[in-house]
Amino acid sequence: MYRCLLTLTWAVGLLAPATAQPTGAVPQPGPVDRLTLLEQRQEDLERENSALRLLLAPMNPPVAGPAAVAAPVPCPPDGAAAPMNFIERLGTYYNRGFVLMESSDPGRVPFKLVVGNFAQVRYTNTQLDSLSFVDHLGVVRPVDPRNDISFSRDLLTFSGYAFDPKLQYYLIVWSSGSLASVVVAGGVSYEFDKSFVLNGGYNALPGSRSLTGSFKDLAGVDRSMADTFFRPGYTQGVWATGEPLENLYYNVMVGNSLNTLEIGAGKIDVNMAYSGSVWWEPLGSYGPGQAYNDLEKHSNPVVRLGSSFTRSREDRFADASKSAPDNIQLYNSDGVLFFSTGSLAPGVTIQLADYSMWAIDAGFKYEGLALSNCPIRGVMPLCDIETRDRPLSASAG
Repeated sequence: MYRCLLTLTWAVGLLAPATAQPTGAVPQPGPVDRLTLLEQRQEDLERENSALRLLLAPMNPPVAGPAAVAAPVPCPPDGAAAPMNFIERLGTYYNRGFVLMESSDPGRVPFKLVVGNFAQVRYTNTQLDSLSFVDHLGVVRPVDPRNDISFSRDLLTFSGYAFDPKLQYYLIVWSSGSLASVVVAGGVSYEFDKSFVLNGGYNALPGSRSLTGSFKDLAGVDRSMADTFFRPGYTQGVWATGEPLENLYYNVMVGNSLNTLEIGAGKIDVNMAYSGSVWWEPLGSYGPGQAYNDLEKHSNPVVRLGSSFTRSREDRFADASKSAPDNIQLYNSDGVLFFSTGSLAPGVTIQLADYSMWAIDAGFKYEGLALSNCPIRGVMPLCDIETRDRPLSASAG
């Protein structure tokens, strides 16, 4: 109701004649005149503001405007894969292992990390009719029979390159449930040329054909008994590999000893082990030479001819007062540990030995058929004592 009264009063005031004003009062402008005055006042204020802006401009630098909004990235065409983020790339493809990380610009940031794993579960049964045997000296020795299922091998590998695709690295964690042991090893390599790759770290001495590559490519669950008996082992050192001529390969190494797995540097002597292998594949790629099989199923016949040599001055890595040595790489042909007390004569302990081994190998593969032989000659001269063995290992399949 108050609003109605106020509106009515304002309307009556507008309609009242000018003569109704008291005598002597200053005449008030009408509505049209008031609008004209307001417009003039607004124009005056705008002119004053323009003059003030020109006066204050040198003292107030211009303020940067908002950043330009980037143009939207066009959607990829139908069928094209969208760029993947780190989580999406994590383990998304396999290339000789699961690729965990790979630089999108190897030329600017060269880095790659690949992880792989190899595991083996094995059943072993060595139960015999007799729990003892007689060695070459007529000594009766016990046999430790086995009848067990074991997680015999587990090999976890990390590999890739850093700083340069030619500078490659690897780290391995090897464990064996059968031996209740874990070994952490690794190495680096740099490819100067196809004919020369320099390596350093843990590796197998290339003294036999089976040690020129990974055990994962073997035909059976492990190397043959003859090869295991004569071959050298794994140690730290430096080695070189390459292909100096087409289909001609080599692998040479200088290491600490025949086998230094789980042997500390304090027990290793000053003598070094020297080993090398060379082989020729005249009819083309033979595949993994250590495989002794033709899982590749070559459509054309291929052959391999090779030879290996190893020389080392070996120490038993233990004091002579201990009957059981830490060097367990060498055995007599009757299975007696070479450096154990009484292995060559009653009560005698061998402290040092010269080990030499020469092996030649040949192989043939065609349409899944594989033939291999590997004659080996081992020599261990010991002062006026010299032991020799000339085995022959052959396989077909």
